Amino acid sequence: MFVPSPAGGIAEVRDVPKPVAQAGQVLVRVRAAGINRGELGILAGLTKGSPQPTGIEFAGEIEECAPDVQGFRPGDRVMGHWRAGQAEYVAADHRVLMRIPEGISWTDAGAFINVFTTAHDAIVSNGRLCPGESVLINAASSGIGMAAIQIARLIGAKPVIAASGSAAKFERLRPLGMHIGIDTTQGNLADAVLTATGDKGVDVIIDSVGASVFSDNMRCLALKGRLVGVGRLGGKMSQIDLDLLALRRLSVIGVTFRTRTDVERAACVQAAALDLLPAFADGRIRPLIDRVLPMSAVREAHARMQSNQHIGKIVLEI
Repeated sequence: MFVPSPAGGIAEVRDVPKPVAQAGQVLVRVRAAGINRGELGILAGLTKGSPQPTGIEFAGEIEECAPDVQGFRPGDRVMGHWRAGQAEYVAADHRVLMRIPEGISWTDAGAFINVFTTAHDAIVSNGRLCPGESVLINAASSGIGMAAIQIARLIGAKPVIAASGSAAKFERLRPLGMHIGIDTTQGNLADAVLTATGDKGVDVIIDSVGASVFSDNMRCLALKGRLVGVGRLGGKMSQIDLDLLALRRLSVIGVTFRTRTDVERAACVQAAALDLLPAFADGRIRPLIDRVLPMSAVREAHARMQSNQHIGKIVLEI
């Protein structure tokens, strides 16, 4: 089996033993695996020690189930949110699997589960976005951004505001459900959001940028607004105006899978499956695919993501 693994802060393909399904697990023959930005940070920090398999999402067919697994059987087409997914085989907890709807390609399934589960957890479970409420999505052309736009549209949010440093990307985002696009290189983000909302501000912000836009995010939240911090592409340290926080009765919420237990991860996956799989099956939501590369081109995939030129998901064919 081949698996991308860090060596000196970069990824390479190596032979490793075929995994074995332990209690509660299934063995999946992987067909496609999405690339995610968190891998770049992990690789950068693993310059010493034994190489570690990468990847947190995959799609493939079950080859074997542990005796205690119920609800799945060999041959089932599944996508999973689990470690070491960028490999020919992965042994994964059966609770973090979703069935792939009929007619969905390996590529779309391999690009779906991480960003849509993350966005669902941010928007629905933590942001509590309701129909008719407004939402701002930063880093809108990222995988999580494009998933968040589509989930907001499903909920019935209005307006759905997308912020990006490249206005050229808005043409790809508008069909997903974006109502207003804000080019963050042209003027102040908070001013633009307040203008777009008649000075009311937005009810929910899904933020993958962090420190560099934190003050603007706080300033353009409406009364009882919720800021959900998903990523920190623009830094992790900022200051907060406590008067603004109190007077507008704002909520600042951080989310991550890094500190979640396997039980908590499974709960997020199952909640997203319940709400989103019907829409995935009938085409109302879809991952936006930037490009598909063979597993041997994992370094090229990481370089593409590092360049910030991609729109949507980069997927490895296994």
